[in-house]
Formats: sequence, structure tokens, C-alpha cells
Amino acid sequence: MQKFAVPVALALAALALTGCSKKAQNEANEAAEAMAADVNVTAAEAVHDVDAASQAAFGSAENSIDAAGNAIDKAGDKLDRAANAASKELKH
Repeated sequence: MQKFAVPVALALAALALTGCSKKAQNEANEAAEAMAADVNVTAAEAVHDVDAASQAAFGSAENSIDAAGNAIDKAGDKLDRAANAASKELKH
């Protein structure tokens, strides 16, 4: 009887492990899918954050360049006025 019970017990244990294994596989797949979804959301948020930071940085740089251009224009105008004044002085 014992010779017969051991193979039956082993067969039942193998079936139980197979059932557990399938359930464990399903749970592992679900966990992997959830983690992949979290990674995708996190990556999308990171891309959005980088885009926003880039836009802010480029906007700031553009404002700085515009301010520098305006300062150069004002300095040019000042030089023109000074040159005109000097020219008038030399003519008199």
C-alpha cells in the first residue's frame, strides 16, 4: 500500500505545485504589468517635467538675449547722439 501511496502523493503534490505555479505566474504577470504601467506613467511625467524645465530655461535665455539686444540698441543710439554732438562741435 505504501508503494502505491508515495507515487500518488507525489503526483498530487506535483499537481498542487503546478496549480500554484500557474497562479504564481499570473500574479507575477499582473505585478509586472502594474510595474510597467507605473514606469510608463513615471517616464511620461519625467518627460513632461523636462519639457517644462526646458521651456522655462529657453524662455529665460530668450528674455536675456532680448534684454542684451535692447541694451546694445540703446548704447548704439547713445553713440550716435555723441557722434552727432561731436560733429557739431567740430563744425563750430
